[in-house]
Amino acid sequence: MRVPVVIVGAGPAGLTAAALLGRYGVECLVLERWASVYPQPRAVHLDDEVHRILGRLGLAGAFAAIARPCHGLRLLDPGLRVLAEFRRSPGGGRHGYPEANMFDQPDLEHLLRTHLATLGTVTLRGNAEVTGIRQDRTGVRLDMTDRGTDACETIHADYVLGCDGANSRTRTAIGATMADLKFDQRWLVVDGATTADLGRWDGVHQVCDPGRAATYMRIGETRHRWEFRLLPGESGAGFHDPDRLHPLITPWTGEADLEILRVAEYTFRAQLANRWRDRRVFLLGDAAHLTPPFIGQGMGAGLRDALNLAWKLAGVLDGSLPETVLDTYEAERKPHARAMIRRAVLVGRAMTEGGRFGDLVRRVVAPHLNGRVLDSATPPLRRTDLVVRPRFGRSLAGRLCPNALLDDGTRFDDVAGGRFAVVTTSTPSETERAAIRASGAVLVTTRRSGELHRWLRTGAAVVRPDGTVLSAASSLSRCRYP
Repeated sequence: MRVPVVIVGAGPAGLTAAALLGRYGVECLVLERWASVYPQPRAVHLDDEVHRILGRLGLAGAFAAIARPCHGLRLLDPGLRVLAEFRRSPGGGRHGYPEANMFDQPDLEHLLRTHLATLGTVTLRGNAEVTGIRQDRTGVRLDMTDRGTDACETIHADYVLGCDGANSRTRTAIGATMADLKFDQRWLVVDGATTADLGRWDGVHQVCDPGRAATYMRIGETRHRWEFRLLPGESGAGFHDPDRLHPLITPWTGEADLEILRVAEYTFRAQLANRWRDRRVFLLGDAAHLTPPFIGQGMGAGLRDALNLAWKLAGVLDGSLPETVLDTYEAERKPHARAMIRRAVLVGRAMTEGGRFGDLVRRVVAPHLNGRVLDSATPPLRRTDLVVRPRFGRSLAGRLCPNALLDDGTRFDDVAGGRFAVVTTSTPSETERAAIRASGAVLVTTRRSGELHRWLRTGAAVVRPDGTVLSAASSLSRCRYP
């Protein structure tokens, strides 16, 4: 059996990569070792930038139906009194969606799987465990075992995307290793459900307690999550005893009847793979990076990986892009992921460190949390062949074009439709229009009172299929085209 792309792992990153490739007409096979969606809750937050990726798949409304807009972050003292509050807009931000969204990961995976079933080019196989990955001149060979029947099979692919999590077999197969970015904390994670109104502010509550840092957030209509930092000598298993668990929960729940859905121990780590690619094999999601959860960006990073790589790989497979564009995947995504991990570590230390050092960190960092640190805007991509940035000075290149409302009530992404787009504040000449058509790009002109005009101000920008600005200049003639 031979397919153009095999995706190892059907978590959010793998399912999103398959959906994006499927919309470009690329035949994909997704191999997942579990028979169905892994039922335990894990990720619970994504921002408006990642919500926008779901919107590109036509799933924005369906996701909104299973999600809950979050109002932001509160820092609390050990007595649960508010120290500071940093609000996020529950309405549409620059990307057209709520800036913070709470959800249950199994619900999102069900949504993505249902969408894949509508795409004729994507096949998802459960109970399929990849046991070996080898490359040669003709492509990639995968050995696979059906966990239900023990039958063995060999699959040949042009490209393989390793979306198989923190314990990635794909990462091992290409000889990549995880570099430790010096953050390691053990936490107790408790998921519960109740129909009672707990009377809590509808955002994330972070308890800055040097004795035991904690987090509380409402996930859904009846779902709630608590996280408590474990002390030396403690283990998550010890809190399966209700007599030990309830003293941690009751300050939030009072006398409310709460069903405990899960009690588990997690180690929050900051790690980054030393390389994300070996020839025709790529790493995405937790296989490439692990982010502490303090800014809610771990799962979102995997979806950003998928968006960055999918259009490039689709272009290579259909011959519209040279294979060299695949070199830009790691060059763009790795520094971005490292920056987000460092941001998460900074916030995590500010929220959880004890003693005088922790107090000092909070005094220094807290005034800046509502700006760069907790802003949903992520860093611009660095210079590559697909990000034409000047060596000095500011540029829109590498930044995301806003998903702005246009004159007809549609948004930028609706018009761009996963293609290159040229945004301009001027009226193009016939020669310029011909050049845009020849490049296969979509032309978008701005109104002086419109959001795109305020963003661009003057001149023109060439926007990639993933919404990133390839180049920007004072005029169309000075822009670099795809």
